[in-house]
Amino acid sequence: MSEAYERERQNNSRLDELANKVSALRGVTIDIYDQARDQHVIDSTSETFSSFGTTLKGSATRLTRMAQSGNKVAVFKLAGIIVGVVLVLYFIWHLVF
Repeated sequence: MSEAYERERQNNSRLDELANKVSALRGVTIDIYDQARDQHVIDSTSETFSSFGTTLKGSATRLTRMAQSGNKVAVFKLAGIIVGVVLVLYFIWHLVF
């Protein structure tokens, strides 16, 4: 009877060790997944900013060509838009801070 009890105790001990190893492996797997997901977010953000930079550069080129063409109405509209954006950003800045 004592031998059966000892084997049961050893089995329980081994089962606990195995459960701890599985838990550790699960934690490592979750950490790897989180790191991969964070890296994907960083790559996605980098691609977004790169695309934004290209779009902004194209817009600036088109605005330069428009200003050089001498269309005074378009230049006044552009100046109005720039002043409006600056004012909106100014008011937002003072609301937040």
